Amino acid sequence: MSIQSHLEVLKRRHAAIEQEINRELSHPAADPLRVAELKRKKLVLKDEIMRLGTPATVH
Repeated sequence: MSIQSHLEVLKRRHAAIEQEINRELSHPAADPLRVAELKRKKLVLKDEIMRLGTPATVH
């Protein structure tokens, strides 16, 4: 799998988690632990996207 295709997969997963967070928050009895876990997963994906999207520096 190329880096570009891997980035696309990560971006789709990131967007899916964002939608899941919004669905959870739209319920009056939203589970704060579930929301926190989803946000943590989203952040991990964002970090991975940023890491793969940034060209490596050569020293």
